[in-house]
Amino acid sequence: MTDETILEGAEPFFFKGNDIGVLACHGFTGTTQSMRYLGEQLHGAGYTVIGPRLKGHGISPAAMAKTTAADWIESVDEALAELRKTCSQVFMVGLSMGGTLTLYTAAKHADVIKGAIPINAVVRIGKADMASVVFDRSMPDTVPGIGSDVKDPKTTELAYREVPVPAFRQIYALAGVTHDLLPLIKCPTLVMQSREDHVVDPTNGPRIVKGLGSKRAELLWLEDSYHVATIDFDKELIAREAIAFIRSIAGK
Repeated sequence: MTDETILEGAEPFFFKGNDIGVLACHGFTGTTQSMRYLGEQLHGAGYTVIGPRLKGHGISPAAMAKTTAADWIESVDEALAELRKTCSQVFMVGLSMGGTLTLYTAAKHADVIKGAIPINAVVRIGKADMASVVFDRSMPDTVPGIGSDVKDPKTTELAYREVPVPAFRQIYALAGVTHDLLPLIKCPTLVMQSREDHVVDPTNGPRIVKGLGSKRAELLWLEDSYHVATIDFDKELIAREAIAFIRSIAGK
């Protein structure tokens, strides 16, 4: 396998539906596998759904090491442009860093995103062990991965087992910038947050809601899932609530 071979299950997806579009974004070191079930359920409700593979993801840690937060944002922007070709309204949902990118996109494209659904998104990392590696020149090229934090023992997330150290600098920058952009988000926002999350501090959920500039900002606690909630015990609840939220805005 070369550095540019996409892992099986990490391929981007596109499900053609009606003129309501949903951009479904995976997270840091993860793949589209974590968003495929939700994407299928959204498509089953009639929506057009696109799930981009963020640059450097779904290939190898070495490939990810060559990318930046700006590259991941570009991946989202490209998918957004594709949806806008045929969709009259566009919504976005994302897991973990995908949730962060959802918030970032809702702030930067406030005239386009009609509703945002961040799931276990991060705007403040707050972990000393992660912070300690960011500027430490003695660190190896990679450190053990943070993927597959799933409560369901029958489920495994397709994610890198190792994280390239340069990527930590990028996620810190993206989280910090997105935190400061929260007041610019005016669209209705449904924040979903796992009570027990071993990757993202659960205080991020209330922090996001408090910082939003939206008139409609809701917080839904997920009681039966860890970090990768979209493939965990709460996946059906997430899909059901996401569809209801979109329908309440789009009218269909």
